[in-house]
Amino acid sequence: MELRHLEYFVAVAEEQNFTRAAERLHIVQSAVSAAVKQLERSLGSQLLERGSRRVSLTDAGAELLPHARATLDAARDARDAVARVRGGLGGSLRIGVLTSIRFVDVPALLGEYHRRHPGVQLHTRTAPTGTQGLFELLAEHRLDLAFVTPGGPRPAGVQLIDLASSMLDLVLPQGHPLAAQESVAIQQLADLNFIDAPVGYGSRSVADLAFASAGVRRRVVIEITEYAIGPDYVRNGLGVALFPRYGLAGVPGIAVRPVTGADLTFPLALAVPADRAPSAAARALIGLIQERVNPDK
Repeated sequence: MELRHLEYFVAVAEEQNFTRAAERLHIVQSAVSAAVKQLERSLGSQLLERGSRRVSLTDAGAELLPHARATLDAARDARDAVARVRGGLGGSLRIGVLTSIRFVDVPALLGEYHRRHPGVQLHTRTAPTGTQGLFELLAEHRLDLAFVTPGGPRPAGVQLIDLASSMLDLVLPQGHPLAAQESVAIQQLADLNFIDAPVGYGSRSVADLAFASAGVRRRVVIEITEYAIGPDYVRNGLGVALFPRYGLAGVPGIAVRPVTGADLTFPLALAVPADRAPSAAARALIGLIQERVNPDK
């Protein structure tokens, strides 16, 4: 049994697919398949059920998986210890990112990290279902950490490090009757047509929870994944919206008003798996983020 056999097995188990595992490992699929078969032969047991579209764990594979992860983590820690003596970090980091978050400059943070630790390979990934999808990828150990916008209860198996927050403000077309008010009570928004992110995105979770807590009905008619184009929909009379305050200053053709009677705090956090210790490379990135974004943490 070799470490790479365990690494390939874990990748296939987490990706549930040999092709995706090979892409993640940056090797050809045949090498992944051969290594897993060799591992099965050495252990004398089938570890994976191979389907045409999906790979699943056998009972033996499910029993092996946590031990394989622990072994790989121990090997990673050993490499990290040697790297510290040599004065540099290595390895790779898989980072979940959000496409529409602008109140923390993630590219600048990752650029600074790369300059400090050029031996660490950075891989970023998004999820079609936003924060909820990133939580799932973390729980499946397919990410090392992720920038998320949590709304509602914190998920099991994930630890959150609070970074920053904004408010969700009401965005109206100019001339809308509610734009004549300095602020708008959430009860006044009942049954209006809303533009919002899909279910699973942090802003949608915050808004849905606020309306449910206030007992106010809300109707989402248009879903978008990029906040930057949201004001265009509002400006053209297709609905109203709740968007982060930080991105609304100076946008033409809209009116922005605070909403009263509801908690519309929109947080940004760094999420890490709660069931495994972060690598030295991950700890260095966490430290840099806290240094630059939230120095009091």
